[in-house]
Amino acid sequence: MKELATKYNHQKVEEGKYKTWIDHHYFEAGDVSKKPYSIVIPPPNVTGKLHLGHAWDTTLQDMIIRYKRMQGFDALWLPGMDHAGIATQAKVEARMREDGLSRYDLGREKFLEKAWSWKEEYASIIRNQWEKLGLSLDYSKERFTLDEGLSEAVKTVFITLYEKGLIYQGERIINWDPVQRTALSNIEVIHKEIEGHMYYFKYKVVENDETLIIATTRPETMFADQAIFVHPDDERYTHLVGKHAINPANGEALPIMADSYIDMSFGTAVMKCTPAHDPNDFALAKKYGLSMPICMHDNGTMNDMCGKYANMDRFECRTALLEDFEKAGVVDHIETHMHQVGHSERSHAIVEPYLSKQWFVKMKPLAEAALANQEKDSQVNFVPGRFEKTFKQWMENIEDWCISRQLWWGHQVPAWYHKETGEVYVGKTAPEDIDNWKQDEDVLDTWFSSALWPFSTMGWPNTESEMFKRYFPTDTLVTGYDIIFFWVSRMIFQSLEFTHERPFKDVLIHGLIRDEQGRKMSKSLGNGVDPMDVIDEYGADTLRFFLTTNSAPGMDLRYIPEKLEASWNFINKIWNSARFVLMNIDEDMKYEDLSFTYLNLSDQWILNRLNDVIRSVDENMDKFEFVNVGSELYNFIWDDFCSWYIELSKAHLNSDNDTEKRATQETLVYVLNAIVRLLHPFMPFVTEEIYQSIPHLEESICIAKWPEVNNYFVNDKINGQFQYLFDIIKGIRNIRAQYVIKNSIEIAYSIQTKDEQLSELLEDIALYVSKLCNARCIGYNVETSSHVATEMIKGGHALIVELGDYIDLNAEKKKLEDELKKLEGEIKRCQGMLSNPNFTSKAPPAKVEAEEAKLADYQSKYNAVQAKLKEMEKVK
Repeated sequence: MKELATKYNHQKVEEGKYKTWIDHHYFEAGDVSKKPYSIVIPPPNVTGKLHLGHAWDTTLQDMIIRYKRMQGFDALWLPGMDHAGIATQAKVEARMREDGLSRYDLGREKFLEKAWSWKEEYASIIRNQWEKLGLSLDYSKERFTLDEGLSEAVKTVFITLYEKGLIYQGERIINWDPVQRTALSNIEVIHKEIEGHMYYFKYKVVENDETLIIATTRPETMFADQAIFVHPDDERYTHLVGKHAINPANGEALPIMADSYIDMSFGTAVMKCTPAHDPNDFALAKKYGLSMPICMHDNGTMNDMCGKYANMDRFECRTALLEDFEKAGVVDHIETHMHQVGHSERSHAIVEPYLSKQWFVKMKPLAEAALANQEKDSQVNFVPGRFEKTFKQWMENIEDWCISRQLWWGHQVPAWYHKETGEVYVGKTAPEDIDNWKQDEDVLDTWFSSALWPFSTMGWPNTESEMFKRYFPTDTLVTGYDIIFFWVSRMIFQSLEFTHERPFKDVLIHGLIRDEQGRKMSKSLGNGVDPMDVIDEYGADTLRFFLTTNSAPGMDLRYIPEKLEASWNFINKIWNSARFVLMNIDEDMKYEDLSFTYLNLSDQWILNRLNDVIRSVDENMDKFEFVNVGSELYNFIWDDFCSWYIELSKAHLNSDNDTEKRATQETLVYVLNAIVRLLHPFMPFVTEEIYQSIPHLEESICIAKWPEVNNYFVNDKINGQFQYLFDIIKGIRNIRAQYVIKNSIEIAYSIQTKDEQLSELLEDIALYVSKLCNARCIGYNVETSSHVATEMIKGGHALIVELGDYIDLNAEKKKLEDELKKLEGEIKRCQGMLSNPNFTSKAPPAKVEAEEAKLADYQSKYNAVQAKLKEMEKVK
């Protein structure tokens, strides 16, 4: 057995253990004699270091997989990382800009070399962080969303959906990032409330002298206006339908049209239609066959449609156009207002609604299949269940998915265009006459490959893969509620479409980590916390226990340093209890030799309590209620084991009776061994250290057997019986404190009871009362004097202590009464000073405050003495 250091040092404890675990292949799945259990990690983006949210998410998974591994499952936790298309490309390009380079300077191939170099750099950082957190990942099966196997899966899915008519090309208004020059998914757009303006401009009607006032928030798009719309029932404008008005931006005559889409109560109820730069205008243009010209380059500058404003940045154009309108008398008025504006998550540029030809997935049939599956036995079980509603609402209202991105880093669209005919060819490989074809330069949305993660990582599309057959569908997915829409939903419909199976049985949803004030952690607020810094200061075990036991499923978690300190103190308590056990057992004791041929009363109690705890922990682990598990273990270890049992055990450890001493030694070892195994999923490092130091079976706690209820220790009465002991001990301690009876004085107590059977139990526990309280039982229902103190114990029985043997009651009362008079005098003096205007107005503020503090202190002491006197009056 290994010796435990005098003091718990997390850095020493955690040093070298992870390498040992990896070298011994403890985390590698593949034992076909066991029942499989699998989890795939939500692949972190190779864009940077892991944050506190990652630490929380992965620790939850590690707890589950360690628990299942110890329960005897062939537990696979498959690691991997996401190429994270736009996010990674933005980082790589930012680094290149420091050297004065753009991706266009390098060309696609050279740029991709830099991107792969970035990936290797940050993948190494992430693996080091996984190690520091102690994550029991099976690295032999690690995957990457751009590896060869994933590429094969992506192509298979794209081609299959294309051939089914579920992938198509179309022109739509999409979110456009003019800095990255790519389409964005909804998740890549962050909406921020900013101050904007509503500009009201004058449009001259061609056929008469009327003027229409039309409002817009984006004057720079006016060059692409194609029509003006009013409501057909709006009597103010019906006479103008069929006429034309002059666009003040370019002098073109715009037809005035009517459609019931127009809101007559909003603004002037006249709307200009810019089909290529607004999704609602696009819908109207399709309805009426309007042209859809684009007045902007893909980098956010104006194009040749804009005349003298061509090549200006869109916002420079807005300013210049407004100045010209002011001079020309076109501006009617301008209103300032706050509104939500989409920003690119990566470049932070304001997103431009932009007409573009893109690849889309037709979502309705896929969504309907996913919704139908939720009504079957094969449904995905959301934990907590309320998030199923979130999933269903998203799927019921889903729009077609824009999957193409104008990037270089990612899965290139497997489509080629004939250079002469424009014919489209979709396939896994290029056409044979490749010189006549050009591949689509776009790549696929990151989520397209991430949606295949649970089955593509298992070898699919090779459905005969041993990994796929054994570990898919997976058992549990752990992720945050913020990506139910974008990742969880896509995994579900893609898995159902291509494997005809749900991707996972359970999806455990957690919230976000916030600071003490409940604010989201962000760079701008400066309230972010690096989990690696926390580990350096407190250790991985402390961080893990804090993260996993302070928030219920689906709820946000607040990062509170005091709670982190409490977790560290808890580990320190466990460490000290382990040292106590080691100091009180024989060095040659072996776990397999524990016999339990004789058990003391306290041994019976703690072993039965351990059974209770194992039942509760199992139940709550299986329901993912880790807060309940943490509370159960904390209370059992801190209160039952450390505060009570260890103290009770000293009565037997110091006994001359070798049989009862051996029984307690065996119980200490058995319970502590079970405790560290129960705690192992939460805190793997310190539990391994203690496990190696105490008698144990397996060579590592990582592969140790999960504790089970031992029927030999079941005792239905012992918990109730021991409550008498606790009540008596607490009662005696209260009486000592109340009447200031020194611990060195032995107290005699009796019990008033009508239960004749109680006497035998009380005799059995008398030894513990004596050791813990320096008190002896003098009998039951004995005659008492009028000078007694009483404490009620379990079952309505009374604990009685004769006070006359230890204190002079009258003398004690006299002392308290004298103290009361003295305090009364001080209170009157303070009150007199503080009610004197000459003092309160002329004395320094600090002097007045000091006197007020004295009064509060005297009043507090007075109340305490008065309460004590009242208690003494109760004594018969």
